[in-house]
Amino acid sequence: MNSLSIPSQRQTCSKNKSFGRLPSTTTVDGDPRQGQQTLLYHVVKFLGYYVAELAAVKKVTHLLVGFLRYRQTEPSEASPLVPPITPVKVSNKFAAMAGGEAHRVTMEVRGDGIAVIAFSSPPVNALHIPALTELKRMHRESMERDDVKAVVLTGAGSKFCSGLDMSLVQDIQRTGDDSVLAEISHDLIDQVEDGKKPSVAAIQGYALGAGLELSMGCCARVATPGAKLGLPELTLGFSPGLGGTQRLPRLVGVSKAAQMLLTSKPVMSEEGKSLGLIDAIASPEELLEVACDLALDIVESRRPRLSSLSRTDKLGSTEQAMEILEGFRQGAKETAHTMPEKLACLDVIGEGITSGGRSGVLKEMEVFRELVLSTAAKALVHVSCAQRATSQVRGVTDAGLKPRPIGKVGVIGAGLMGSGITTALILSNIHVVLKELNSEYLQRGIKKIEANLQALVTKGKLDENGVKKALSFLRGVSDYSEFKDVDLVIEAVIEDLSLKQSIFEEIDKVCPPHCILASGTSGIDLNKIGERTSSQDRIVGAHFFSPAHIMPLLEIVRTEKTSTQVLLDLMTIGKAIKKVPLIVGNCTGFAVNRTFSPYFQGPFLLADLGVDIFRIDRVVCSFGLSMGPYLLHDVTGYGLAIAFAKEMAATFPDRTFQSALHGLMLQHGRQGKSNGKGYYIFEKGSKPKPDYTVQPIVEESRRITNLVENPISISDQEIVEMIFFPVVNEGCRIIEEGVIARASELDVASVLGFNFPSRLGGIMFWADTIGAKYIYTSLKKWSALYGPFFRPSRFLEERAMKGIPLGAPVEA
Repeated sequence: MNSLSIPSQRQTCSKNKSFGRLPSTTTVDGDPRQGQQTLLYHVVKFLGYYVAELAAVKKVTHLLVGFLRYRQTEPSEASPLVPPITPVKVSNKFAAMAGGEAHRVTMEVRGDGIAVIAFSSPPVNALHIPALTELKRMHRESMERDDVKAVVLTGAGSKFCSGLDMSLVQDIQRTGDDSVLAEISHDLIDQVEDGKKPSVAAIQGYALGAGLELSMGCCARVATPGAKLGLPELTLGFSPGLGGTQRLPRLVGVSKAAQMLLTSKPVMSEEGKSLGLIDAIASPEELLEVACDLALDIVESRRPRLSSLSRTDKLGSTEQAMEILEGFRQGAKETAHTMPEKLACLDVIGEGITSGGRSGVLKEMEVFRELVLSTAAKALVHVSCAQRATSQVRGVTDAGLKPRPIGKVGVIGAGLMGSGITTALILSNIHVVLKELNSEYLQRGIKKIEANLQALVTKGKLDENGVKKALSFLRGVSDYSEFKDVDLVIEAVIEDLSLKQSIFEEIDKVCPPHCILASGTSGIDLNKIGERTSSQDRIVGAHFFSPAHIMPLLEIVRTEKTSTQVLLDLMTIGKAIKKVPLIVGNCTGFAVNRTFSPYFQGPFLLADLGVDIFRIDRVVCSFGLSMGPYLLHDVTGYGLAIAFAKEMAATFPDRTFQSALHGLMLQHGRQGKSNGKGYYIFEKGSKPKPDYTVQPIVEESRRITNLVENPISISDQEIVEMIFFPVVNEGCRIIEEGVIARASELDVASVLGFNFPSRLGGIMFWADTIGAKYIYTSLKKWSALYGPFFRPSRFLEERAMKGIPLGAPVEA
């Protein structure tokens, strides 16, 4: 039998301590804890605790064991009720495995013979090996106890289960071995489904991933109103692995199951009840009682006991079901080259339809194992873990401070960015005072906000009542009279230093002393913006990405004087408006814009080397970005690009490449999308089309720059490398200078702020899949050929020479 050793902590997934309370008389080693025990494992979320590497099991043996587990068993009648006995103990082994800080799994046997088994794994009740092991042990004991008629499984607190703990998934990816998970989890669900006594799931909050799969093993499910139910695994590059692809179609039908799986979108409990996924809905206060009553109804034959995996009534005929799957398969083929897991998931569903649920589960186990070890899944899991890790910032979230309430926010500037920021705030029920120079500009801004809200209505994400409610939190003004009681001000005017300085000088006087003074600048030095204010400690950057009410990243820019309390408060408000807050240092361009500044130079250097600009766009799109750099500049406008290039050249004159191309385009009357003519032709009702008449302008730029006499010959791979290796190089400088705390934060920033392909894991994760030495060697070669734009950074050189991954922690 394999033994488990105490696992280690990963760098990208931090572990914290948390405490919780459950209504239970459970004891540990006979010592009462009055219902409270230490709870191991803090995910930030889904993360933390690891199983040590386990001995590999050969695939054929693994499948044989799986097949033997998947035997048909007939449920037997429940044992007669006997008087309750002392509640079971949480095993000392479980506590020891957790380093003395066990997640709790408790069992309380009620007077009516219902054993309520509750598991607690804060903050989101994620499942890991120790919890699964203890759940299995307690459930087996409930089957053997004479005083138990039936079981109700529930999660502690306001959540049922978020799914598998991501650290467990990462451990499988690290070792290549999922045998322990497969054995324990499938044994548990088999035991729940086929045990001699019925089990009912009481779902509060949500049941996602493995949590829903566990609940589908039960013979009935009760949920609270608005509870989310879904299988989102495909967003991480792998399919469900605990029977979800087989039980879900048998409960909701093939079409709805395929839709839920392929979109990864959960359904609410109300829809779940209409589909047959949920048997009853009950308030949080009545949830357990309703679940226990339902379990007794099954025991006493007032309600049939149904095994999800044995049902076929929702599948229809084999021909009908396979025809439905074929329709979904045609749609999935369009993205099969980048998302093969969708087709694989449909194949697994089909296996269960044609060969039976047990055969489908075995196929699902095999496909899960293959997909979870894929490069894409490792990258997607990395981004997920890294994103959650941004919630924990050393010196901020662990400083013992509590976030102050933000009841009212002032936004200065109602342009594109200001209206977007305001939209995000009022959608989260935060009162906003929106200031503009005059009533005309103010009304334009309010119309933008209304348009933002209506766009959400069109997409089905908001209704008209939601629009009215959001607008009720908005008040427009043209002076500072209502700024006397604001808790936060966000300046969102144009990138003009003198204008921003005058605004900060004014709000420093009119706002209360506790008010946070935030600038929405995308790269101007915050020290300069706030140099005329008297309170440097409350000045901070709040860099949103456009459109601000949609893009998820929020860069929180700290100066040397920004207080810890201000940073914590801004992190809290960022989360409240559904952003991912990332604390970064104060430098030109901050983290995202500075890291990707070479992306706005490299493609133009390639054009001056003679590479076709439309080929560059095609290659970048094939790499995974939604649009190439030339189309992007057409859409955003050349003026912004020219201004940003000048700013970077002024700050980093030794390595900034400046092309003449944008200026020449403007001289020839080409402004991009704004006037319909740029590198592309923009016509109403059609997609942008390459304008090949732009070639003489490109050639003129080549002559001015005069980098090479003849156009270079280059492969598509080299195009990608010459564009993105300089981005990696600048990221290395960002890390070395301490602008961000760790490389994984740049991965998050690149995915959420720049739309770098998440399936590549973020810019630095992708770089490590290639290797620092190869990147360094390539840049050094190009630097000698084409100039200092490619010069390798000291950090990259050091990592390359020492063989250290770029994502490895920086030594203090």
